[in-house]
Amino acid sequence: MIKVGDSLPAATLMEYSEVEGEGCSIGPNPVDVTKATAGKTIALFALPGAFTPTCSAKHVPGFVENFNAFKAAGVDEIWCVSVNDAFVMGAWARDQKTDGKVRMLADGSAAFAQATGLTLDLTSRGMGLRSNRYSMLVKDGKVTALNIEGPGKFEVSDAATLLAQTKA
Repeated sequence: MIKVGDSLPAATLMEYSEVEGEGCSIGPNPVDVTKATAGKTIALFALPGAFTPTCSAKHVPGFVENFNAFKAAGVDEIWCVSVNDAFVMGAWARDQKTDGKVRMLADGSAAFAQATGLTLDLTSRGMGLRSNRYSMLVKDGKVTALNIEGPGKFEVSDAATLLAQTKA
C-alpha cells in the first residue's frame, strides 16, 4: 500500500474534455500521472464511484467549495479519481460544476487504485473492484499526506482535513 514518502505509481488516467485546448481534444484524453504531477502540488482525493450518495453530496462538493482556499495554500490542482470511465466522470463533472476547480479523472480499469494498493472490493454490491475513499497531498509526484477512510466512513478524507494539512 502506498504511504507518505512514496511516489505516485506510473499510470495513465483519463479525463473527459468538453472543449478543445492545450493539446486536449474533445472527449477522453490521457493524463500521464508522472508528467502531470511533476513540479506541482496536487490535492488528490479518490472515492468508490461517481454519482454515489456520499461522493456526490459531501466529498466532491467540499473540494469544489474550498478551491480558492487550496489555491491560497499553494495547491496547483485538485484531482478527483474514481474507478469509472471518462464519459461518466465528464457527466459527473458537469453535474457537480467542477469545471476549472477539480479535475475529474477516470481510472476505468482500476489500474491506479491497484497500483496504490488502495482498492475496495464492492463485487457483492454489483460494483466490482473500486477505489477506497482517501485523500492525499502530492508534491512533485511524492505523497506528503495520506488520509485513508475505514469501510463505509467519511471522516478523514474530506476537503477540510486535507486543507489543514496543506497549511501545516
